[in-house]
Amino acid sequence: MTETILMTQAGLDELRREKRRLLDEEQPRVKEALKAARDQGDLSENADYDAARTLQAQIEARIAEIEHIEENARVVEPGATISIGYQVHYREVETGEEHQILFVGSVESDPLAEPFPKISSESPLGKALAGHKDGDVVLVESARPYKIEILAAAAK
Repeated sequence: MTETILMTQAGLDELRREKRRLLDEEQPRVKEALKAARDQGDLSENADYDAARTLQAQIEARIAEIEHIEENARVVEPGATISIGYQVHYREVETGEEHQILFVGSVESDPLAEPFPKISSESPLGKALAGHKDGDVVLVESARPYKIEILAAAAK
């Protein structure tokens, strides 16, 4: 069975830009570093060669990972209720604290992203928000469950 990876169009575009950068900039730079290290002679104790080979393997692994994601990605188009691609403004009922997040697929998540954290649809908060709309109060099932009120949600 093929794995389906839910994503926003922006997230898929960002991955494609990263892949182009790796192919067009990083791989040629590593090839030059490998050539320079080979020109130094004996490769058995050549730290520059070892470092370049390690970097080459990392770049190739990331390219393969991106290609896997591209092959299995399904771009989710925002609907009438909160889904991947929505920016959500909510208030924690107990504390009154307000937060804004961008609701994304799991491979796009980045809780430290600016200006808003990118929260995965598979996280407890993501699962609680999915399918709801402005004004709904929902329970976030986490280690310490809490209620949130959705103040505003819009497709981005």
